[in-house]
Amino acid sequence: MHRTLVILVVGLAPHLVGPHTPNLAKLAARGGMRPLNTVTPAVTCSVQSTLLTGLPPSEHGAVANGWYFRDLAEVLLWRQPNQLVHGEKIWDAGKLRDPEFTCAKMFWWYNMYSTADWSATPRPMYPADGRKIPDHYAFPPALHDELDAKLGQFPLFKFWGPMADITSSDWIAKSTLHIMETRNPTLTLTYLPHLDYNLQRLGPDLDHPRLQQDLREIDDLCGELIAHADSTGQRVIVVSEYGITKATDAVHINRALREAGLISVRPEEFGREILDAGASEAFAMADHQIAHIYVKNPDRIAEVAELVASLDGVEHVWDKEGKRANGLDHPRSGELVAVSKADRWFSYYYWLDDALAPDFARMVDIHRKPGYDPVELFVDPEIRFPKLTAGWKLAKRKLGQRQLLDIISLKDTQLVKGTHGRITDDPSFGPLVISSEADFLPEGAIDATDFKALVLEHIFS
Repeated sequence: MHRTLVILVVGLAPHLVGPHTPNLAKLAARGGMRPLNTVTPAVTCSVQSTLLTGLPPSEHGAVANGWYFRDLAEVLLWRQPNQLVHGEKIWDAGKLRDPEFTCAKMFWWYNMYSTADWSATPRPMYPADGRKIPDHYAFPPALHDELDAKLGQFPLFKFWGPMADITSSDWIAKSTLHIMETRNPTLTLTYLPHLDYNLQRLGPDLDHPRLQQDLREIDDLCGELIAHADSTGQRVIVVSEYGITKATDAVHINRALREAGLISVRPEEFGREILDAGASEAFAMADHQIAHIYVKNPDRIAEVAELVASLDGVEHVWDKEGKRANGLDHPRSGELVAVSKADRWFSYYYWLDDALAPDFARMVDIHRKPGYDPVELFVDPEIRFPKLTAGWKLAKRKLGQRQLLDIISLKDTQLVKGTHGRITDDPSFGPLVISSEADFLPEGAIDATDFKALVLEHIFS
């Protein structure tokens, strides 16, 4: 077996590999770089599940970053149990070929209760007093304290939200190096999210100085990992799940369904409205440029499809046949799937009056929102002193006072300048594969469903 390192660099696209990424460019020059034909939806959980199983979403079941759990009548995003992903995982395939095969899975998603030998993933603590404490989940359990002792507390608030930056990717890279040095896995999988943040905040324009700095920062981390792999005779693969393209504004799909009388809400304290998915005739689970639309009555599917197709910014509405043709015909999918135009994305907003929005709408809260919210990457521009405001709220929390970190805008979806989820029109802005081993790469693009086999070839060839 040849030990192999796989680095997932979120948002990395061919047009970004160049003068600002000397380590990645050098790896591509000595080996090769190919476009990745990714899956729909081109979002984290769906693509990673395909990369690790070789199956499309219609077979592995991760139809987005979350979906409507019909038996619970609840939308749940960013779940962690590996059992949610069907199909043979790459580490199980490796162990079948050689019982001595081992795998470290560092911060790839669906990373709890898998059969990988070592793993770590974000997992905050939620004490009964309402606080959210940064933390991670690790296996074996002793690895948690080992990583904390070496690197300090996992920087959760730098992993997602307005403060997200290189800090979290740096922690992950260092934890990965520690595992490689102390455990020496056959296959090491690591996930570096840093580019994703400003590509969504600023867009994919390579001329932006901040984006150039981000590229240098992520390239430095990749360089450290590649150098260690080279020094220990390992093969190296770099992959991305999706490319990010320019965004202009959101499509408020649930507001259109609400105005058509299809969405039901439940009023809570102070009149705030909570989506009542189980009582709704139709609603959308919005996830970047894809929206799963769940329709209670089959007789109304055509009616809902016509309504959604009429919305400005919608490119496709797939019914049963459309889902089958695009690899999304799975029971977890909506009765319909909408795809936005290239420069648009779907908001989850279902209220018609911001005064009635739920309290979590103004917070970074990836679990209670019934859809993805990229506006969480920004502090509300109407807050005059954002750092002071956030610091004051956090200080009151530390003093034991309940305090909402309500610092996210509800009004300005145009803050978001980059998005993903649909297949990019230009492959140079799409995902990629870079390998240190030119001989293992095909002439043309690599299908995401072939990535598992490609990694196993690196290991066992």
